Amino acid sequence: MKALLVDDHPLILSALQTVIRSLDEHVVVDGVDSAAAARARLATEGDFDLVLLDLALGDADGFDLLSELRQTYPALPVVVVSASDRAADVIRAIDLGAMGFVPKRASHAQLVEALQMVMSGGLYVPPMLLGLPTVGTTPADPALPAPTDAVPALGPAARAEPHQVPGSLDAVGLTPRQAEVLALLLKGLPNKLIARELKLSVETVKDHVAAVLRALGVHTRTQAVLAVSQMKQDHSRRMAG
Repeated sequence: MKALLVDDHPLILSALQTVIRSLDEHVVVDGVDSAAAARARLATEGDFDLVLLDLALGDADGFDLLSELRQTYPALPVVVVSASDRAADVIRAIDLGAMGFVPKRASHAQLVEALQMVMSGGLYVPPMLLGLPTVGTTPADPALPAPTDAVPALGPAARAEPHQVPGSLDAVGLTPRQAEVLALLLKGLPNKLIARELKLSVETVKDHVAAVLRALGVHTRTQAVLAVSQMKQDHSRRMAG
């Protein structure tokens, strides 16, 4: 595995390198301290398997860089590692295509769990977000992102209530095509790119997305991401126990 760390704090870079190397002795870890350096490194070395991105960079807005990376390298998973643990920032990062969000105050074990989940194809959301009865902020909060891809703005009910979330993905009963759509939705792809990937019309993709949301018992794409993340984390804990 080859990982790129983007953080302008040398101590954080060093700590992240130590954690990632603990996952695999053969892992190659490269660190840069700016958005410009990250762009240059990715342009010259296209074989990275993972990016860990800080949102507070001196030369760019981290959210803007996250959106840029997801558009330029859609197959490259990005995990946000941030000093912020505000629900609005977590939701915005997931909306922009991050495959995980880890607060910097998280423990070593939580960071390892997050990276393992992302590298196995899952999506990691902080337990503090999944465990709350309500997450996010009111729609009036200026930190909340504008809705994208026809997704309504998130309010207090940013995820389904516990009784709405199926116990496992197997219990949802998705068709093979719906499962493919969900997999691409979890990667943060908008309907147009999902349609291109699956060689379907945008209208057909919209129908499949609507069916997936109904099956999950949620109303928005972000709710679906959070619900699936919760299922996978619950499954991982059961297996570990």
